[in-house]
Amino acid sequence: MKKNFTLWLCAAGLLAHSGSMAQVKGIKTINTGAAFLLVNPDARSSGTGDAATGLEPNANALFANAAKIVFADDWGVSASYSPWMWDLNNSDQRTNMGYVSAFKNFKDNTEAIGVSMRYFTNGTIIFRDDNGTELQRYKPREYAIDATYARKLGAHYALAISLRYIRSDLGQGSFNGLQQNPASAVAGDIALYSQNYGKSDPAGNRYSWGIAFTNIGSKLNYTDDSDRRAFLPANLRIGGGYTFVNTVEHQFTLLADINKLLIPTPPKYAVDANGQPTGEIIEGKDPGRSMTEALFTSFWDAPGGFQEEVREFTVAGGLEYTYQHQLFIRTGYFYEHPQKGYRQHFSAGIGTCIKGVSLDMAYIMPTANSLYQRKTLKFTIAYHLGGGAK
Repeated sequence: MKKNFTLWLCAAGLLAHSGSMAQVKGIKTINTGAAFLLVNPDARSSGTGDAATGLEPNANALFANAAKIVFADDWGVSASYSPWMWDLNNSDQRTNMGYVSAFKNFKDNTEAIGVSMRYFTNGTIIFRDDNGTELQRYKPREYAIDATYARKLGAHYALAISLRYIRSDLGQGSFNGLQQNPASAVAGDIALYSQNYGKSDPAGNRYSWGIAFTNIGSKLNYTDDSDRRAFLPANLRIGGGYTFVNTVEHQFTLLADINKLLIPTPPKYAVDANGQPTGEIIEGKDPGRSMTEALFTSFWDAPGGFQEEVREFTVAGGLEYTYQHQLFIRTGYFYEHPQKGYRQHFSAGIGTCIKGVSLDMAYIMPTANSLYQRKTLKFTIAYHLGGGAK
């Protein structure tokens, strides 16, 4: 039971972050607590390879860059659902992901507030002893609740601050001499976004860019040992988009995002004659740092130097075609280096919007050998007053 519980705690974060477990030579994945916070719940931006920053803003903008909502319609609501990792588990162990969000603009669309909640249920986990005897069944679950305030800084810029409460309930009981408990944390986001049109004409080509620091907060403590606290998945997202052929009939939007985790890279430890780590760091830096220190040192702490740091960036690119702002076709690609998680997949999506009600669907198509679950679908339904971004 001790081994099974430890394996589950380690695997839960990696599965949420990478999709599935597999053997990859030299893998150096950065593991975090509450890794579900990195999973994009929105079907629309999932269809463009998770390149979300440059899309026209709506209620789901709260996930990638909350400053976008002040450029959206007067108000909007959205709900998303995904049967997560169903290809890996049987019916009683399947994971489901849900997400709801809403926003409201006021003061002549110069300020906005938003709220959202995301929820992961991880099915039923069976704990067994070394003889295979069932000892306990547990249903792990995680959720986060957000509140956002956004404000325009002039005509073309906006800034947003978000606060988040996180609950990660992966197991309970006394194992390996430690008391395992659900973990809680608080975090915040800060985002900057800019949007403009060619020749300052809303009928002209649209271009946008944004920067967001997300999940900056306290550590998660799953045990009564304060030295074993887990970092939240603090993340830097930089992205943008360019809309061309922007006519009444047709619209194309090119999108690109890059992401970087702002937490320590595991160092390389010395090993004894039996191949077990001794605790002595021979390359890299001690991961026992505060979140504040990690935000800065995460850019140069990799034991493999600059080359390994570059591998920790993920890249997403996509294209959205719109016909009369009622029919949407999307495609995209997401790349993560094999040693840093190996999430690599194409994506496709379709959507429709009628009288402000939109329905979107995305399908994930992982490339060969990548660590990503098969048969992944995402669905989003939303309502936006006015039916389009301003």
